[in-house]
Amino acid sequence: MAVSYSNLWKTLNNQNLKKTDLREIVGLSSSTIAKLSQNKTVTTDVLNRIGIALNCNIEDIIEIQHDENTETTNPDGDSVHTVISLFSGCGGLDLGFKGGFTFLGKEYPSHPFDIIWANDFNKAACETYRANIDKRIVVGPIEQMYGTMPESAEVIIGGFPCQDISINGKMAGVDGSRSGLYIWMVKAVEKIRPKIFIAENVKALLMKRHSSSLERVINDFTDLGYNVSYHLYNAADYGVPQIRERVIIVGIRKDLDVEFVPPTPTTADRHVTAKEALWDLEDKAEDQSISHIWSLAKPSSGQGLRYLTADAPATTMRSECHGNLQFHYSLPRRISMREAARIQSFPDNFTFEAKLRETERMIGNAVAPVFAWHIANSVINVLDSAKEADEDEHKRVPLFA
Repeated sequence: MAVSYSNLWKTLNNQNLKKTDLREIVGLSSSTIAKLSQNKTVTTDVLNRIGIALNCNIEDIIEIQHDENTETTNPDGDSVHTVISLFSGCGGLDLGFKGGFTFLGKEYPSHPFDIIWANDFNKAACETYRANIDKRIVVGPIEQMYGTMPESAEVIIGGFPCQDISINGKMAGVDGSRSGLYIWMVKAVEKIRPKIFIAENVKALLMKRHSSSLERVINDFTDLGYNVSYHLYNAADYGVPQIRERVIIVGIRKDLDVEFVPPTPTTADRHVTAKEALWDLEDKAEDQSISHIWSLAKPSSGQGLRYLTADAPATTMRSECHGNLQFHYSLPRRISMREAARIQSFPDNFTFEAKLRETERMIGNAVAPVFAWHIANSVINVLDSAKEADEDEHKRVPLFA
């Protein structure tokens, strides 16, 4: 349930009054005017004073709304939070939010999220998403598919393109041709007004040369009424056998008055090594059915000469390696796509509906599902805290006298 003061502003307009006039006439503080502007709950005394000053009833200036973006229920009657996914790729972030998978013998239970709409422009990635996550993904550029997005959801998630921010890219920042697509996430948040959004991007976003880009991203979301925070994570600290540093930007709608608490690392003291992740595939012959295929590219200089180290996590998986993925720690070949998927923490029953090069690209672009699972836990805590706070507030302060 939410409140709206749109009728209050209409009443002011009809009486040729402004917010500053209302503040002076009623004797309201700037913070109270801000709460009204943000559709936050105020005391009954404030509403009574406004009603007297404007010669109208409380019911004429406040409207009680039942949020369309509140949680639904599954067939078992449990609450399920609705999610919209942007720049979904093959579904690494989304799989983490859904949960219900096993990786390296460990269970990652299902989360109460229903991804009601997802989008990506890459056809192969969408086919893979349909095969593993949900058939409801929409294929095409976000600029064209934006109009098909639902009107409401509790959560928006997405890793907006980072090619123009990555140190391996053009470093053009958010004004680059690809990374500039982040503005569609801003548009989605403005349209949907979710309770919380999660945006993933590369570590380079925190570089000094990108400070203006980071500031712009934060300001764009803050101006929409969100408390925005960001944190740098290493996926290796959360059970992923890979050193993968990524920035997670979190926005929580200001009226919820709750904070996002980053998930506690689970393997910071002892990272999962490449050998622990891949040992059982060492003697397995190539097998297209499970994507256990690899590039025959020969050793080359620079990034083409990277090797896995058996007793350490893998280095960061990249999306544009042109066949130059890391060499195996003990075998005379580059790692296979199934091995790359393991390094990214995809479960073994996750299938890739593409050939080698396209599979390599979608794996490298993905958010590691195990890491995403932990982020999803923190999102659930936010939603649960917001629900508890809302219930407590309505028990303490009646909306009407």
